[in-house]
Order: sequence, then structure tokens, then C-alpha cells
Amino acid sequence: MMIIGITGGIGSGKTTVANFFKDLGIPIYIADVEAKQLMNTSPLVREELTALFGEEAFKNNELNRKWIASKVFNDKDLLEKLNQIVHPQVEKHFKTWTNHQEAPYIIYEAAILFENNAQDKCDYTILVTAPKNIKLKRLQKRDDSSLQEIEDRMDKQWKDSRKIELADFVITNIDLADTKAQVYQLHNKLLSLVKA
Repeated sequence: MMIIGITGGIGSGKTTVANFFKDLGIPIYIADVEAKQLMNTSPLVREELTALFGEEAFKNNELNRKWIASKVFNDKDLLEKLNQIVHPQVEKHFKTWTNHQEAPYIIYEAAILFENNAQDKCDYTILVTAPKNIKLKRLQKRDDSSLQEIEDRMDKQWKDSRKIELADFVITNIDLADTKAQVYQLHNKLLSLVKA
């Protein structure tokens, strides 16, 4: 079974694109969603996060996400330690999930695919892009964040120009109908690659 990685900067619409593949019957694994789930449900992850961040890491028995995000936002070492706790567990979970899928290929969606060298576990990768002004509009609508906060988050991510060099396929997500058509075309291409 082929593994196709999908990534894109914030506001690019990578989840929208992943869902278009889902509509075509392709199983989707959204790494960020599963990571959040594991941080809340895995006793091992919980224990290690508490050891790293202290009791504040969990509030009312739930992961204190905003608080943790504020701690790691400007601390690369702390973020690295957080990733070292969470990523191996997501990796394990993904392998188990993959073994239960029956499809010509599956989609692995991750915000930081290339940054983590996760493309190495994918047969092909798709980068979802959109012009910066469109990303900003989407994020302001979605996150209720200030323009400055959004720009700060964008500045911390790799630029699309850097990711394009690593991606096998690029989907430009501006107009939904056009994006859907690009997905359909790519789906047929991937099916032909599975058969090859």
C-alpha cells in the first residue's frame, strides 16, 4: 500500500485537500489530530509531558494546549523535547492504523512533514499552497487571531519555496472547485502509480 504525505503551511487548506481525497474513498491519517488525542489519552505521554512541563501541563484532566503552546513558541529546545515525546507515539499509532486499512493508497497529513524528514516514510508527497493574502484571510476567519499573531506563526514555518523543492506534487488551493479538480486528477495519477 502506498503512503502519500500531504503537507502545507497554515492556512493553505491541507485538511480541505485531504478531505477531498477522503471523499474519493481514500483513508486519511491526520497526524496533528492523532497527536492531540494521544497527548490526552496515552498514560505514557501524559506522564512524560507532566515530567517535562510540570502539573500545569494538564488542566481539568485535559491537555492544557494553549499553555504548552505558549511555553514552546519561542523555546526551540523545549519544542524539540515535546516532539521527542509525542512523535514516536504517533509513529507507532500510524503503523497500527495503516495495518488496518484496505485501499490502493493512504494519505498521511502532517503540518511539518519535511521539517521532520517524515517524507522518508512516504512513497510520494503533496504540497498544498495558496497565496499569502488568501492564507491570512482564512486564518483570521478561522482562528480569531490578530494579523501579527498569524504572521509570527507563518514566519516560524518553512517557506513554500523551500517545500516545493521536496514535494512530488503541488496543489494550489485558491478556488475550491479547481482544487477538487486537481485532487481528482492527482487521484487518478496515484492509482496508475499503484498499478505500475
